[in-house]
Amino acid sequence: MNALPRLLVLTDRSQLPLGRSLLATMAACAEAGLTHVVLRELDEPLEHRAKLAELLAALGLNVIAAHTPLPAAVGVQVPAPASCNTSFVGLLALLERPDSRCNSVLHLGRSCHQPAEIARAAEDGFDYAMLSPYALTESKPGYGPPLDPDAFRDLPLPTYALGGITPDNAAEAVGAGAHGVAVMGAVMRADEPGQIVRDLLAALATTGVTR
Repeated sequence: MNALPRLLVLTDRSQLPLGRSLLATMAACAEAGLTHVVLRELDEPLEHRAKLAELLAALGLNVIAAHTPLPAAVGVQVPAPASCNTSFVGLLALLERPDSRCNSVLHLGRSCHQPAEIARAAEDGFDYAMLSPYALTESKPGYGPPLDPDAFRDLPLPTYALGGITPDNAAEAVGAGAHGVAVMGAVMRADEPGQIVRDLLAALATTGVTR
């Protein structure tokens, strides 16, 4: 399996500035050094998401598909256990990958909201998790309260801090114990998304981690 990056960007075209496309946004991010994107756009028909995944992959991005496997994606991110009972075994069956995990490039991740859910994800065989919310978030106002930074320490899986992440607190999140950061609104809403990605990568570099 390819190494997990330190930065993930999640898509949400509803937050884009008027007149800018998701593909243009992600092209700028890829040029700035982003390597992995989590494709959401869950309101779109499956065939549209599959085509979008192909287009993102053509930009040189490794695509992780939210909720549902897509042919051009190298991974799947499933919802929190409270809203999804998908296990690692279930994903293997869905992907028709019998006993092929060590030969696959797929990243299998789960969204979580408590450290106990990370432990369950580890037991289920997932490769990584996202834990949220790290901070107050404009993408989901009223969602919270933010987790105590100690929630990110000594977790059994590589875990991304999600929710309210910006270049100003990305290094702090990794210092608290996160493997990396997952960012949506700060990139999607930015006038210059590529610059935000560069700033995030620079902040992560100060921690001594690599992308």
